[in-house]
Amino acid sequence: MNAMKDEGVLSLSLVAGIVLAAGMGTRMRSRLVKVLHPLGGRPMLTYPIEALRRAGVSRVIVVVGHQADKVRAQLGDAVEYAYQAEQLGTAHAVLQARERLEDFQGTVVITYGDTPLYRAETYRRFIAGHRESGAAASILATVVSDPRGYGRIVRTPGGDFHSVVEQKDITSPEVEAIREINTGTYCFEAQELFAALQHVHAANNQGEYYLPDALSWLRASGKPVRIDVLDDPVEALGINDRRQLAEAEAVLRARTLARLMEQGVTIVDPQSTYVHPDVEVGPDTVIYPFTSLEGATRVGPHCSIGPNVRLVDVKVGAGASIQASVAVQSVIDDGAVVGPFAHLTPGSHARAEASRRPRTP
Repeated sequence: MNAMKDEGVLSLSLVAGIVLAAGMGTRMRSRLVKVLHPLGGRPMLTYPIEALRRAGVSRVIVVVGHQADKVRAQLGDAVEYAYQAEQLGTAHAVLQARERLEDFQGTVVITYGDTPLYRAETYRRFIAGHRESGAAASILATVVSDPRGYGRIVRTPGGDFHSVVEQKDITSPEVEAIREINTGTYCFEAQELFAALQHVHAANNQGEYYLPDALSWLRASGKPVRIDVLDDPVEALGINDRRQLAEAEAVLRARTLARLMEQGVTIVDPQSTYVHPDVEVGPDTVIYPFTSLEGATRVGPHCSIGPNVRLVDVKVGAGASIQASVAVQSVIDDGAVVGPFAHLTPGSHARAEASRRPRTP
């Protein structure tokens, strides 16, 4: 395997990513395509793309369909695109990227645009394990307490991969009882992938071309197919409706608050504190309840923020004190005191006042 570590990021040569993002997402009950719904202050589709980049995947192809122009406008030239005019299944979606990868000879990692909780290290470990194994393909599995709605991974008596059975195609109680599920994330060697896709048929209850059937064809052809088990099933949470969107938001918020506390920030009540993943806060700052820090907000050290504060894209200097106030796209100087009941509109600049001192946390 040609790999090297650089500042904690595993740089992998000859690895491309495909992110499936063509579906509308009807269960969201929205006119906006699902992958553009905001999560942590930005479209959910940006999270798997960012995680793949941080894992060392420099080339990412996004398969678009519904509202393709809106997706392109959001992502710009940061990725490549393939277009799926009809949503005929996951295998059909991946096949639309074939032209982009016509001369590609390496590994292809495939994931969904509506699974935003994967950590970069999960992708990195999965890709590295696949490449080291020499398998033609790898599938990322996980074990859940309630597998209803998910494709079940069926193993051979020896414990190897046999097939994936989708929920609507289950006909036996034995398969129904399996708790090991398909997360929808895969690694393929490019030549094996596109050869296998030619043998996928829509002979199932949904009339779709299933990508896992490419794995079954490879196995039947004598090619090794590897199963990698993800320890934390929360990472594989897919967003299909507003309830799952809220669940993902809670996971991201918990991760962000944990990171800040590890960096020396005091969060008085994590249950009532809302911080977007891209926010940065300096050490020895205290964040009081009912505070929301959003967008690209930057807060310096030794600040007192809250209670009842909302900051959106605000730069806060060291030692500032803010309570019961709202600020949007503003600058708050070192040592400045804001509030209570202040409203800083975009472009505002709150300067330090010598006669007022920040309250001591």
